[in-house]
Amino acid sequence: MTQVVYDGRAWINGERCGARSGQVFDCISPVDGRVLAQVARCDQADIDAAVAAGRAAFDDKRWCGLAPAARKRILIKFADQLLAHADELALMETLDMGKPIQYARSVDVNSASNCIRWYGEAVDKIYDEIAPTASTALAMITREPMGVVGVIVPWNYPMIMAAWKIAPALAAGNSVVLKPSEKSPLTALRLAELALDAGIPPGVFNVVPGFGPEAGSPLALHMDVDCIAFTGSTRVGKQIHVMAGQSNLKRAWTELGGKSPNIVFADCPDLDRAVAASVGSIFFNQGESCNAPSRLYVQASIYDQFLEGAVALAPQYLPGNPLDKATVMGAIVDKVQMDNVLRYVASGRAEGAALLFGGEQALTQSGGFYVQPTIFAGVKPTMTICREEIFGPVLSVLPFTDAADAVRQANASVYGLQAAVWTRDINQAHGVARALRAGTVHVNQYDEDDITVPFGGYKQSGVGRDKSLHAFDKYTETKTTWIRIDSPV
Repeated sequence: MTQVVYDGRAWINGERCGARSGQVFDCISPVDGRVLAQVARCDQADIDAAVAAGRAAFDDKRWCGLAPAARKRILIKFADQLLAHADELALMETLDMGKPIQYARSVDVNSASNCIRWYGEAVDKIYDEIAPTASTALAMITREPMGVVGVIVPWNYPMIMAAWKIAPALAAGNSVVLKPSEKSPLTALRLAELALDAGIPPGVFNVVPGFGPEAGSPLALHMDVDCIAFTGSTRVGKQIHVMAGQSNLKRAWTELGGKSPNIVFADCPDLDRAVAASVGSIFFNQGESCNAPSRLYVQASIYDQFLEGAVALAPQYLPGNPLDKATVMGAIVDKVQMDNVLRYVASGRAEGAALLFGGEQALTQSGGFYVQPTIFAGVKPTMTICREEIFGPVLSVLPFTDAADAVRQANASVYGLQAAVWTRDINQAHGVARALRAGTVHVNQYDEDDITVPFGGYKQSGVGRDKSLHAFDKYTETKTTWIRIDSPV
């Protein structure tokens, strides 16, 4: 039996510590509504201490001064630590956030470990440049770590989102102050302990839990933070950019909301596969994914057939106990989010959409927070459920006539994170993919993924890219050193 020990204290300068105010908050499990732990409710004073620890570590070069190969070895050991404690971390993630244990173990832990390992492996394989100047000059173009990087991550993929940011930031030589979501802070605190065990020096990686206005805002406003990386809602992301400008004009990188369109043409090469992927992707992680394909556009000639298939598959995603290895859809993260999802369902019905499946709270006797998988047809582009990010298991299905109509509807959104196109016509696939305003366009699949490809969006889906070598651009400064050469030859 896997044992989990909860310690809600912050990690600052390599030590566990309570909030300087002495305040705590309850960490409640969405699985059954019970209190898992009391977590330090950190604020400005704690952020100041963590940033000071990070700055001291950066200035004395205990981490950034190591050779890249040395940082690599430690980061790989850090990745190994995640796998060595995989069952513990998966159970902690499930109890804290509500996702099914099978995915917490097979997806979240493995993906976070792989991310840290990949950036560790990459850091001693990136070369600087020499510019093609005249022979009278040598112009060197080098990358340097920024200094102290503030990281604020959401509650839906706590380990993965943290890894996407801390791995390249640490690999580049920065110090990091991580503020996890108050809704799912426990694995972040455990990661700090595992990082220290792996050999990352004290002060280099600090984790400060707390609420956004009390801990997140002070981190974004801090005058000694050189860069802020945020994943979360577009509303808060806009505030992050404002705070970056109000303070020291720190670099601000934001991965924000989505309302991703999924376009299925009548010549789709495998309709059953398209139905299964469309349904599985929106209901995965309880629909709590920024890239969830929540707007499904189906060509009119196959619209009814596709809907029939989607509704037939929906019962497979009825929520169950997240600790049961057979469960494929678990609990919504908390009551606030559950009520928000149900309000969107109510608005869809009130605005005239046809509820074909689900739409109700489930497993009410559990004490947890569960919502049935929900499918709406008869959706109009102007409806709230078609325009706003719900962040829950709610699918809106709309018809389209031709490629131009599909692209017009798909692009009529303030978001531009992901999209998908299903067609056997290679010209149509390329043409529609190019016309879609999204950071990632899938063709004849949805949500296949690899650490080697960048992730991020257009428009109000954010600024910058996570994953791949492109992420190093976010956490390094580019310096030019120009040397005049007076050749004696």
